Amino acid sequence: MREIKFRGKPIEDYGDVKWFYGNAVINYDDKLAYIEADRQGYVPVEWESIGQYSGLKDKNGREIYEGDIIHCVHWFFDGNEVEEHFTASVGFRDGSFTLENINSRYYSDYTGEDNGKGICWIGDINYCEEDYEVIGNIYEDPELLEAAE
Repeated sequence: MREIKFRGKPIEDYGDVKWFYGNAVINYDDKLAYIEADRQGYVPVEWESIGQYSGLKDKNGREIYEGDIIHCVHWFFDGNEVEEHFTASVGFRDGSFTLENINSRYYSDYTGEDNGKGICWIGDINYCEEDYEVIGNIYEDPELLEAAE
């Protein structure tokens, strides 16, 4: 059974703590969110920063959350075996975790988004943790997606 937990960026300053990880209380009507922090109780976090743990880890053992930006290595065949490197953000659609904003020869053709980039469900790329590396997140490092274009 997979572990269900969330992360969120605190609204208030907590010194060196940039993110809280754990259980969440989310009020969708008022767009309020709280993450359970060890000694602080439930801490209010920025609504837009809430992300769920995907249950997957990258090659360094780092947990992959919604909103993370990951570097991917994918192998596909077009008559020859091709190794492709691309960057993608982790999203959640229709009950599944996704790789989005993919600037890839294969996945941009496979399924395109309105922005002209690809999207796929994480299961569409055979997940091997050694092929994924978290390099940032869309809240603090959006330029990582732009740099990949």
